[in-house]
Amino acid sequence: MQETGSTDWLASPAYVWDGNVARAVGQIVAPPLGLLHGIDLQKQRVSENIARHASGVAAHDMLLWGSRGMGKSALIRAAVSAATGNGIALVQLSADRLDSLPTLFAALQDVDRRFLLFVDDLGFAPGDLAGPRRLRSLLEGGVEARPGNVRLAVTTNHRAILPRELETTHSPRHERDAADDELALADRFGLVLGFHACDQDTYLAIVGAYARHFSLEWSEADALLWARQRGARSGRVAWQFIVECAGRAGRPL
Repeated sequence: MQETGSTDWLASPAYVWDGNVARAVGQIVAPPLGLLHGIDLQKQRVSENIARHASGVAAHDMLLWGSRGMGKSALIRAAVSAATGNGIALVQLSADRLDSLPTLFAALQDVDRRFLLFVDDLGFAPGDLAGPRRLRSLLEGGVEARPGNVRLAVTTNHRAILPRELETTHSPRHERDAADDELALADRFGLVLGFHACDQDTYLAIVGAYARHFSLEWSEADALLWARQRGARSGRVAWQFIVECAGRAGRPL
């Protein structure tokens, strides 16, 4: 790993930031965009926004929220991978390193390159208002706001991001303040997209697309049984079924 000041921010397609140092990543592991099915509108909007940012024109910070396993993080990685030839790099950091963003912003602001900072599975603990308010300030309006060559992409399971607390002492004022905090943070993202659990037809279409790509035999009955055993239908469950099909056939992926 390298200290912030010694990192070559032009050398790699991706980096992992741990709050103090950056580690270069030689390849973004992501499926081809064409293999991501069942999220066509989200794929179009995210890809267009990342392409804009890569080319140096106006682009949004992004909030991708919704059901687990429906391709939120895979879409971010795939879209950046498709655009890396245009001079953009992905920088991933964990949600518990948000307090180090000003340091990272300072390191990136004078680099002649575009960066997408990726925070996967963001959430705040009940009662934590300082974290969300700090993030709002960093996104827009604060003295430490992100520089022009940086945009954020955040994934979360809930649009509001902030957990709702069930308190015996809450008042209308408390509820109103909490709602204002939730909306104020979500509203800082110019592009907000929901990802919802897929129906049976969409799930089977995702399985079929994977199977065709890898030339694998499969049956609808097996695919549906696999989903029932896991209690969910999603892109992730479809991929896990394809892994199982390939394993049964003695095939690598």
